Amino acid sequence: MIAVLGIDAAWTAKEPSGVALAVRDRHAWKLVAAAPSYDAFLCGPGVALSGRHRGSTPDASRLLRAAETLAGVPVDLVAIDMPLSLEPITGRRVSDNLVSSAYGAKHASTHTPSVLRPGKISDDLRISFDRAGYALATTTVEGPALAEVYPHPALIELAAAERRLPYKASKVAKYWPHDLPGARRERLIETWKQIVAMLDERIDGVESLLSLPAINSKGHEMKAFEDMLDAVICAWVGACILEGNAVAYGDAVSAIWVPRLPSA
Repeated sequence: MIAVLGIDAAWTAKEPSGVALAVRDRHAWKLVAAAPSYDAFLCGPGVALSGRHRGSTPDASRLLRAAETLAGVPVDLVAIDMPLSLEPITGRRVSDNLVSSAYGAKHASTHTPSVLRPGKISDDLRISFDRAGYALATTTVEGPALAEVYPHPALIELAAAERRLPYKASKVAKYWPHDLPGARRERLIETWKQIVAMLDERIDGVESLLSLPAINSKGHEMKAFEDMLDAVICAWVGACILEGNAVAYGDAVSAIWVPRLPSA
């Protein structure tokens, strides 16, 4: 068995970060757990979306121990949606530019990192995992590793889409400016449903663990679901990396891994 921990890491300590754990036996991948925050993941399965989930400073050792307890095996790869680098991040990196060049026409360019955002959070996260034995992978993955991933191009590859999928709750007015708020939310949830179904084809149990929120859910409940969904996407990219179905865009200092699925 092998295991992947996916993390949708917030760029500030005030916002929660989604976490997902997937394992593969000799037959298939399976989603073991998904949580809307570090604390919720550490508390174990059965976390409700109804409460407000708070941000916190991640502790790599605790997350890895909790993941190993749930998976029954040590984590092989940690896949994180967060700018990571072996050198201080002061602006756009080679990895940012390469991904933006490859996916910019599909509206999936990277956000521009800076000294302040994510700043210290990124450095502390990388160092924390490095001390736990998970070095940042920039060209190849050897042994336990940490990898930077990016959900937007990953979903483009998963869906074979012409442009990035409209699945961010905070951008529904931009996606569908002529629709009423209720209709926008319906379209968002339908998009989530489609993404969950595609992921479930790759990782068993995604549909059962990621129950879609109700149309009248509160804003923080919608955000909690989105964070878990992003974490599962990260875990799926990690699975692709371990199976040799991903490309590292970057250099020896930083790289963003994007799935490259075999032709049907």
